[in-house]
Amino acid sequence: MAEDVDLIVVGSGLGGLCAAALAARYGLEVVVLEAHAVPGGAAHGFSRQGFHFESGPSLWSGLGRWPSANPLAQVLRAVGESLPVASYRDWGMLLPEGTLRVGVGLEPFLAVVRTLRGAGASDEWARFMKELEPTCKAARALPLLALRPGLGMATTLGSQALGLVAQAGRLAQLGGAFGPIARRHLRDPFLLHWVDLLCFLISGLPMDQTSAAAMATLFGEWFEPDATLDYPIGGSPAVVAALQRGLERHGGKLRTGCAVESITLEGQRATGVALRDGTVLRARRGVISNASPWDTLALLPKGGVAEPWRRKQAGTPACGSFLHWHVGLEGANLETLPIHHVWVGDWQRGIGAERNMVVLSMPSLLDPSLAPSGHQVMHGYTPANEPWELWKDLERGSPAYSALKAERCEIFHRVLDPLIPDWRDRLVLELQGTPLTHRHYLKVHQGSYGPAWPANQGAFPGGSTPWPNLVLCGAGVFPGIGVPPVAVSGAMAAHRFVDARQQKELLESLGLR
Repeated sequence: MAEDVDLIVVGSGLGGLCAAALAARYGLEVVVLEAHAVPGGAAHGFSRQGFHFESGPSLWSGLGRWPSANPLAQVLRAVGESLPVASYRDWGMLLPEGTLRVGVGLEPFLAVVRTLRGAGASDEWARFMKELEPTCKAARALPLLALRPGLGMATTLGSQALGLVAQAGRLAQLGGAFGPIARRHLRDPFLLHWVDLLCFLISGLPMDQTSAAAMATLFGEWFEPDATLDYPIGGSPAVVAALQRGLERHGGKLRTGCAVESITLEGQRATGVALRDGTVLRARRGVISNASPWDTLALLPKGGVAEPWRRKQAGTPACGSFLHWHVGLEGANLETLPIHHVWVGDWQRGIGAERNMVVLSMPSLLDPSLAPSGHQVMHGYTPANEPWELWKDLERGSPAYSALKAERCEIFHRVLDPLIPDWRDRLVLELQGTPLTHRHYLKVHQGSYGPAWPANQGAFPGGSTPWPNLVLCGAGVFPGIGVPPVAVSGAMAAHRFVDARQQKELLESLGLR
């Protein structure tokens, strides 16, 4: 049985949901198709024994205030949604230099550097931030929801375009990698390591391959005088639910348990999708794929004039994968801990070396609803540094798989031991995840963190395909990995299907131009 809609979105990650909600806000008839039983992609959540776990994002900013430069906050406002957040101002660092509690904002970080490395290093960072300030302003000068292909940005930006011309030199810098900018101004080894760490957390790549635009945006937010970080109450599933509400408020639909078998093409157009159960849905306007670049290829026929594009997509470099650790603990006397800790084993191994960085997050310190009374919930992960090759020949559930999982996840135990020495006595629930877990639930190629396009080797490929009305969104479409770039990618995908005047009116309604 066939069904017609204006726009079909394949996948309900944050990029796909942003695209769908915005398109519905513009009046298009939209349906989102998700193979999993729950929406959200890497941002979905799940519950066990009263503990509410997150599978993905842990660092958030810009959700708790307006105006906000965070494109996710902008999309939420555009579709009539907002989120309650808990704000906080510091995080824990377990580094070769020692255990630190680092505040966001310039002065708190300068105080840490002064204590750790002396006044010279502190002054060096202050000079770097002063030199970087115009670049950060240039990054903020372009409202990311104004982006669209071709000459349409002249309409969406209007008089703002003249201001951007004045910023042309700084904006040109943002097109490359951040490493050369940092190295021009920093000499202190710790400061360079610090930049490398932040770059890896943002992109899954070292600073010499991380987008300068992504880092200028981050630095502009994290080191301003009144900087705070946010945690959405309810975690990433609450963000997913808000986008779903915005989608449905404007007449869009979300269907879970709907695995797409193929994207149907007729000539130079995408005309719809075929589901695994045989259902055919037709799209009058087009299709947006929120599947990964590799997994989108599996939905398309081989051969024809698009073969060069297929080969390029198939060769998309991939970030490493994850180990995950989900833990429920008896929580007495843990309230003084920071919500996050980042551990680095050895700077000399390189920031991306396997199991050389671990992130631990305990969001129930800010949102007690995530755990039973008197308890805490923790999510640990190794960001983009777990090799797929160790896992590719194993079968989930096999004895060999279980043994390797226990061995590799022992890194979390070692990191937590000095923070909560009695954590084993507090343990209520422990779940371990691997690259195979990541691939199984998220349908992601090699369980990858996402595409690893090095910013020093050219521009990101964007969301275009050989079929003008088949558009990509999600990780790898816009510089950086994580929430802001996938939200931008979703907005850009939606704007392929509306004219520049409509986009301009939206920006005006949000006060962004």
